[in-house]
Amino acid sequence: MTNTPRLTALDAVHRALGATMTDFAGWDMPLRYGSERDEHNAVRTKAGLFDLSHMGEITVTGPEAADCLDFSLVGNIGGVAVGRARYTMICDEEGGILDDLIVYRLGETEYMVVANASNAQTVYNELSNRAEDFDAEVRDDRDAYALIAVQGPESPGILKSLTDADLDGLKYYAGLPGTVAGVPALIARTGYTGEDGFELFVAPQYAEKLWQALTEAGAPVGLVPAGLSCRDTLRLEAGMPLYGHELTTALTPFDAGLGRVVKFEKTSNGGNFVGRAALESAAERAATNPPRKLVGLIAEGRRVPRAGFPVVAEGKVVGEVTSGAPSPTLGKPIAIAYVDAAHAEPGTSGVGVDIRGTHEPYEVVALPFYKRQK
Repeated sequence: MTNTPRLTALDAVHRALGATMTDFAGWDMPLRYGSERDEHNAVRTKAGLFDLSHMGEITVTGPEAADCLDFSLVGNIGGVAVGRARYTMICDEEGGILDDLIVYRLGETEYMVVANASNAQTVYNELSNRAEDFDAEVRDDRDAYALIAVQGPESPGILKSLTDADLDGLKYYAGLPGTVAGVPALIARTGYTGEDGFELFVAPQYAEKLWQALTEAGAPVGLVPAGLSCRDTLRLEAGMPLYGHELTTALTPFDAGLGRVVKFEKTSNGGNFVGRAALESAAERAATNPPRKLVGLIAEGRRVPRAGFPVVAEGKVVGEVTSGAPSPTLGKPIAIAYVDAAHAEPGTSGVGVDIRGTHEPYEVVALPFYKRQK
């Protein structure tokens, strides 16, 4: 018996636009509408419109919501101001990454945790279990929200034409309630593209109205609908990790070069949080003897590396590609890879990727490949 994929509130819109659909973490999602290169370039130079309704929203409320999240996650969540957001992770007792998350503080005792689609159930189960000793309620709100993102340099202008919310005062990683095109929304200045942009959380029944309003407002400045395929090349160029590729339960945040998200100095719960002891050991290891480092690779040739391909140097395997694709912005294939520390310095020569038996030359660079001009 096959599981029927879940449909977002915008499913009919995607099909009317002629989208190529694909199964993604149990959801039927648009992969592309036309040319993924054109969609990618539109986000870099103008704007793109994304349906992200597959993401998993989990609400944590109650007098001890902050303490509960400080215990459950690696970040200092109690220190997040109302109206702000924080990138963080949830780890297991061994320090392995269960998911990377964005946590929004919506009120004094109310938080929204946004998990990746593939891990949303795991995150909900873990948070529910970890909340047992706290005066806090964990609620699965995946069906309560549709999520629409408008990303790219034209996105502030597009959104301003549809809302009277103070977008100029809305900093990166902040969110505020407002009305967009007459629809109540949580307006967050977050994204996964390396560009300025916004993510709009709305009730599913308003999704179509909001999508159409954004489409019309964006048409004069070149906004196009954009699918999962260009979302992946955009985040790859921006050096942003993807769960299941750069992040897995086999790795700690320190292995992934993201040790900065782990806050040992938080004071709630006596400084205790799930995975603390294992993460302290991982931090020590990373400081003295890092196993492998996450680096960027830029191809000298035209062949595209894929996840799982070996990174080689002097005839030996020295790492593994976690993500790879042609980069529309750089005009060359690029990859993110974990590489032995000895070969991880930017500019290291003699490094290649084994692409089906041929060692293709690659240049080691620091991430990200692309950084927008502010």
